[in-house]
Amino acid sequence: MSSTTTVGAADADAQASLGMLYQIVLREVEDETALSEIDPDLYRNASKFIGNLGRQEYAGVESAVKGRAMETASELVSLLLQTRLEKAAKIGASQDGEGAASIMQRLLDEEKFILDSDEERDERRDIILSAARSGRSKLLEAVSESHKTGRVVVRFLKDVGQMVGADMELYGPFKAEDVATVPRENAQALVSENAAVRVRWEDYGGRRQRQQ
Repeated sequence: MSSTTTVGAADADAQASLGMLYQIVLREVEDETALSEIDPDLYRNASKFIGNLGRQEYAGVESAVKGRAMETASELVSLLLQTRLEKAAKIGASQDGEGAASIMQRLLDEEKFILDSDEERDERRDIILSAARSGRSKLLEAVSESHKTGRVVVRFLKDVGQMVGADMELYGPFKAEDVATVPRENAQALVSENAAVRVRWEDYGGRRQRQQ
């Protein structure tokens, strides 16, 4: 198969995917009264589409077209996510419990993940306010200790010697590019010193390393 045919096929696939994504976003934006039912894997499929485009090697005009296609797909995904979250919040506020539950059923898992974090933030705020106002200082101490010693995943940017964690356990030594779970307080210190960066669990496929 010639390179021209390969590029042409790739362009056709990109146009088809962008076209379908555009239609989904357009339908979502135009309908202000309800959330559309869309493919549960839409965000993951869009991510794979963008990633596949990024791995293809083109030159000249084809490279520019690829770049524009990736940018357009990214903008469409951002607009879709923003629109659906805003609609969910607006419609949910005007619905009773049953109506709100119906809206949640149409949200994709990634969207629920975002909204769940907002709900958790509000719950944590209420706990702190309640404890402070009612004089439950021991609860605040427990929250503070849990926050400091809660573990997060970091990727080291340079070699770091063995250290004592906020939980009084030993961690390390670490080499540049090592990935490990360390107490949150230590992670914050490492990040502020540009010795490490915080990463998400999913970035490493659930793999984590703890070195002692």
